[in-house]
Amino acid sequence: MLDSIMNLLPHSLRFILAHLPEGVKASVEEIRLRESRPLEISYQDRYAFLSESGQIVQHEAQAYKPTGKDFQYVLEQLTNHSLYTYEEELRRGYITIPGGHRVGLAGRTVLDQGQVKQIRDVSSFNIRVARDLQGVGKTIVPYLYDPASRSVHHTLVISPPQQGKTTLVRDLARLVSRGEWGTAAAGTLAGRKVGVVDERSELAACVKGVPRFDLGPRTDIMDGCPKAEGMMMMIRSLSPEVLVVDEIGRPEDARAIHEALHAGIRVIATAHGADYEDARQRPVLKELLDEGVFARYVILDRRKGKQAPFRVLDRQGRQLEPQRWG
Repeated sequence: MLDSIMNLLPHSLRFILAHLPEGVKASVEEIRLRESRPLEISYQDRYAFLSESGQIVQHEAQAYKPTGKDFQYVLEQLTNHSLYTYEEELRRGYITIPGGHRVGLAGRTVLDQGQVKQIRDVSSFNIRVARDLQGVGKTIVPYLYDPASRSVHHTLVISPPQQGKTTLVRDLARLVSRGEWGTAAAGTLAGRKVGVVDERSELAACVKGVPRFDLGPRTDIMDGCPKAEGMMMMIRSLSPEVLVVDEIGRPEDARAIHEALHAGIRVIATAHGADYEDARQRPVLKELLDEGVFARYVILDRRKGKQAPFRVLDRQGRQLEPQRWG
């Protein structure tokens, strides 16, 4: 997946990444650039600095320090040499590039009537490497199958950052779209019509509206659209049976989810949180949880090695055992 990022980087950084050990290169999750400060990556649940020759080093004095020239190159590549046309992305603090990779930015903000208008003098980039891991949802989807509706339960996936929420819901969308339910209770039930609202262009990695990741044969994608508005547009015009959205948390998201429920549409969503109780501390999520909107909660715990342990809870927050699937 690093190959699709290389054109974004100047020669100095391409050289460093190209000379990483193959095992590290294949598992890089983040590339963190901080101007005049050590180049850093995260991989396999670890953090490390990188030297000018592409070696992993632990001391910052040995690390390559990206220059202002490096930063100018990356920013020009990110914005296609036109900061003006990316004003909205700069205001939000991230830009999504082809392949579904999200680049976060930090620096000096420009305010307009007390609101952030854009980020100027960018001094930090965080390149989050997207990976399309098919099959990661197969052990979870049987918990989500609802025999009463012949579809999925309303589901909320909760985890801290970088634990695989987006990767999981991408695979769940694909499995539901294909009808791969993973339980005998579903019989020969075909796939459902899935609508994906991909506000950050991470779930489908669309290029000119066409997904680069496989989200299944019966999936429609609203790319680059705010979640709440996108859900309402899909409800009105595309008759999805299941809606998939990433990182809910605003009042308008909750209103759109209620509209979906009233229309008989199933929802799979994600939210940041350490666990079920932590999610309840966020006002909008607390409202949805207290109302019993979601019948299933998938909690992704901190990774241990290559695995991301998970727990599945019912509407009351009680952990489900495998024998209670369906």
